[in-house]
Formats: sequence, structure tokens, C-alpha cells
Amino acid sequence: MELISRKWLQLYSGRCNPALAKEVTGQLGVELGEANLIDFANGEIGCRLDSSVRGADVFILQSHGRPVNDSIMEQLIMIDAAKRASAKRITAVCPCYGYARQDRKTEGREPITAKLLADLLAAADADRIISVDLHAGQIQGFFDGPVDHLTAMPVFVDWLRARACDGLVVVAPDAGRVKAAERFAQHLKADLAFVHKRHRFGVANVVEARAVVGEIQGRTCVVVDDMIDTAGTLCAAAEILKTHGAAKVLAVATHGVLSGHALERLESSPISTVAITDTLPLPDGPVTSKLRVLSVATILAKAIRAVFEDSSVSEIFGGENQP
Repeated sequence: MELISRKWLQLYSGRCNPALAKEVTGQLGVELGEANLIDFANGEIGCRLDSSVRGADVFILQSHGRPVNDSIMEQLIMIDAAKRASAKRITAVCPCYGYARQDRKTEGREPITAKLLADLLAAADADRIISVDLHAGQIQGFFDGPVDHLTAMPVFVDWLRARACDGLVVVAPDAGRVKAAERFAQHLKADLAFVHKRHRFGVANVVEARAVVGEIQGRTCVVVDDMIDTAGTLCAAAEILKTHGAAKVLAVATHGVLSGHALERLESSPISTVAITDTLPLPDGPVTSKLRVLSVATILAKAIRAVFEDSSVSEIFGGENQP
């Protein structure tokens, strides 16, 4: 008996960011599968995939957005459902990877929760991971299987070029983002600067911007970061840039977490425009007029197609997709 094998792609989404999933499937030209997710009375989550995935290349797309723990459990449960339904390969697509800032111990008796999440995805039987702009490159090493790291930099570079002006300076809000800011500066043919900041010992989400390294007097500055959570880092950087003579401050960040009073902080800050991507949905309620949301659906669709076709993901970004 001879059997000619065939491949087919199926994509399912959790409930965190269905709009992004629909846009991705539209770019891929496939139907978005129905996971039939439900909440039981006690808060447990149920799932039943709507069609057979036996032998399929299954992609489970879920951003780890609020409520973060529920979003993670939804993805784990969908992966388990696909595994038990005999999917040939399962890829966890995490546009925003949860717990990414807990990637190391900064004080004694702390967890490394980014590694714990990697272990949970592996235990659920995800064969590979796709994510966008991980907070730290070392997170890739937490997985024993393949990790495809994507970057939203091409989306932001195109957006910034449309607003290009003479004397642009790309600014890293802290020393950890200098490498990413340098790549932006090379593409935009701009100068580079960075803000020296420090976190208050033992206090979460509180930062102090202390100095600027680089020439910014009378120039347009664009602050580049991977996420905006409470907007404390970003607003502190913008204020010190203005204090040191910046003519205008823009900001770009991949993940718009926007917790607490972040939107109010951005509205009252010296920043003129803030561009984020749709890796996470916007919080409920009114948003600041300074906010611009750019889509990463094309980048995700290209990466998913490359994984499905067993072609190179790095070639999509010219090899510049490593954090």
C-alpha cells in the first residue's frame, strides 16, 4: 500500500484578540477555526475544536493579554485539545508573550516565570513557538524546541519614514533597548541616544529618568520600546528629553499593555504621538487621541506561511529579527 501524504494548515484563536486572528487568516486565505471556548460556572475553561485536525499543521494564536492567566490557560487548553485530536504539528503563536519581564532573578527568592511559562507550553505539547518582540532575547533559550522570533520594526520604520524629518534621533529609554534602537537608527539614517534610568529598589512600576546620553537639542526624538505598561518609563523619558531641549517627542512600542492610568499619563505627557501594534487589544473605554495602532497581521501571516512551508522565517526580516 502506498500513501501520498498531504499537508494542510488550520488556525485557531483564543478570545484575547480575535480581530488580529481574523486579519491573519484573511491574509493567509484560510478559514479561522472555531475553538468553542466556554466558561463553566466555577471559572474553568472548556474547549472543543470544530473540525478534525488529524494530521494537520495547527497554529494556536493567542496573545497573553488581560486577563493574562486566563489567556494563557485558554492557549494551553487549545493546544492540549489539538494534541489529543492527533494534530501532526502544533505551533503556539503568542504575539505578546506573557510574563516576559520575569526572565531573571533581580532579588533573592524570586521566580523566573518566563521560563515557567515556556515549560507549560512544552508540557501542553507545543512543537514550536512564534512570538513578536520578546522582552529579552534569552527567553528563546527557555524552550527546547524551535522559537521563531518576529519583530515589528518594519511596521514602525515604514510609519516613521512617512513622518520623516531632518535631524531625527532614535532614543532608547534604557540601556537594555540600545541594540534595538540602533537598528531603528540605521534604517532611518538617524542619530542614536539613550536615557539613563533606574528602578526604585523594591518598588514595582516606578522608574526615575536621570540623564540623556546623546545630542538631542532642538531635534525630533523617537523613543523605541518593546511595551508600554503603566507608561512610567516612556513618560519619564519624554520629560527628560524635553528638559534637555528636544523639539518634539514621538514614541513607538510593540505591545500596548496600557495598565492602570497609562492612557491618562500619555495624554498629559510631552509626547505628541504614540504608535503601538495590535498584538494586544486596546483596553475598554476612551483612549488618548495621541495613540496610533498599526497592524502586525502581515508579519504574522508571513511567518505562519513560512513555518507551514518549512521555509526561512529570518529571510522575511533580512536576518534582523533577533532581539
